Amino acid sequence: MGERDASPPVGAVSLTELTLLASVFLIAACGLVYELAAGALASYLLGDSVLQFSTVIGTYLFAMGLGSWLSRFIERQLVAAFLRIELLVGLVGGLMPAGLFVAHNLLPGSAQAGFKVLLYGLVLWVGALVGLEIPLVMRILKKQFSQRYALKDLVSQVLTFDYLGALVVALAFPLLLVPHLGLIRTGLLFGVLNAAVALWALWLFRAELRRLRAYAIACGAVMLVLLAAMVGAERLTTWSEDRFYGDRVIYKATSDYQRIVVTGGQAGLRLFLNGNLQFHERDEYRYHEALVHPAMAAHGAPKRVLVLGGGDGLAVREILKYPSVEHITLVELDPHMTQLFAEQPRLRALNQDALHSPKLHIVNADAFSWLEDPAQQGATWDVMVIDFPDPSSFAIGKLYSTSFYQVVDQHLSASGYAVIQTTSPLIARQSFWTVASTLEAVGLHATPYHAHVPSFGEWGYILASHRPWHPPSALPPKLRFLTLQGLPTLFDFPPDMARLEMPPNRLSDQSLVRVFEEEWGRVHF
Repeated sequence: MGERDASPPVGAVSLTELTLLASVFLIAACGLVYELAAGALASYLLGDSVLQFSTVIGTYLFAMGLGSWLSRFIERQLVAAFLRIELLVGLVGGLMPAGLFVAHNLLPGSAQAGFKVLLYGLVLWVGALVGLEIPLVMRILKKQFSQRYALKDLVSQVLTFDYLGALVVALAFPLLLVPHLGLIRTGLLFGVLNAAVALWALWLFRAELRRLRAYAIACGAVMLVLLAAMVGAERLTTWSEDRFYGDRVIYKATSDYQRIVVTGGQAGLRLFLNGNLQFHERDEYRYHEALVHPAMAAHGAPKRVLVLGGGDGLAVREILKYPSVEHITLVELDPHMTQLFAEQPRLRALNQDALHSPKLHIVNADAFSWLEDPAQQGATWDVMVIDFPDPSSFAIGKLYSTSFYQVVDQHLSASGYAVIQTTSPLIARQSFWTVASTLEAVGLHATPYHAHVPSFGEWGYILASHRPWHPPSALPPKLRFLTLQGLPTLFDFPPDMARLEMPPNRLSDQSLVRVFEEEWGRVHF
């Protein structure tokens, strides 16, 4: 009953109030950056972005709740406690992306469990500290301005700035921060901002602090460490990635969809997406010849070809060996990929300038959505080359589902063939045969085969068609791997890769993703 119902007019707000509310904005922004950086790093380094983001965010929110609960035990010297927390958040949160990246590179492949303990330990620690911040700021504001603000007005003001800071960072993180600064520099930048908030609080409440000199030294030391790390971030990133990939990194970028790294060593170029090898120059011809030619040559005279994925242009290179081809459509989600492989000289040499062919039309879009677009209604292709990454997440697993293959079925000509890269039938035997069952569930003939690619081991593919597949009578000249005599051996499966009866992968229950993670999770290189 004694609380006032109205806040002071905006013009009456003091500089101290405004700066404290601005601090709330920065605190929220920094806290969300650390959460997003941890989730992004976990997805890059551990795979399955849905699982990693879900568990990191869940752990972080729990830790924030724990921190908020712990704030009740801080009863005296609120400003001093707030200063210490800000410096800890800035130091630990700011260095967390760099520390996790280095730890992942130093730990052996068999120590993935240890890396997860470190990851979630840091997420818990930073989340708890962030959870302490807002209650303390609210109590400091209440103490300073108790005569001017009712509790409801104070809570409203603080939470407004808190959520506004989160909104700004949620938009800036994927669109501006990570593409231009990278994860390591982004973390360090916001660590510096946390330290700046501590410095401002030190100046603002200097009359209330008992050990002003000690706090000033601590603020300066934290700021110095973070700025020094910022200066050395590029060298640290280069060292970490060179160690992780084993060769010198010649190109790296973080797009809206993935981390793209190209390395160059004595054995040739290698492409990694989110840390997973996509091809090695020394044997990529084996992979791409096996992917393309059993379908293209069996058709006889394909005119219209669709490539889904394969933004590196290497599958297109093989398709262009058929004079009958009149038009190729390449649908690649990430424009960074097609731009890189169309512009970088060494990569252009590798794909033989396939992405500059006048027969090629490049579309940067989600393949599922693009095929379902009314503009593609009635369009059919003689050959469809489906070269997606392995189904390591639900976002990719949808492209191996009955729902997707039903759309493929609609766009495949009556005499056409679709070919799908389908992981290793040796290491991920259940996953491989799940894809075969999924294709058959929509009424397509599934013809599985495999090839040995040294960089990957035994690798699998499946031909899908409306009619049974028949071996071709000819292949393009000067292939380096496939021969007519050797082709039948690709379709022979020894007992350790023989068919298993598996349920189809459906969009509503992506069993393939779970099976794939389980099978590959048992493998340590």
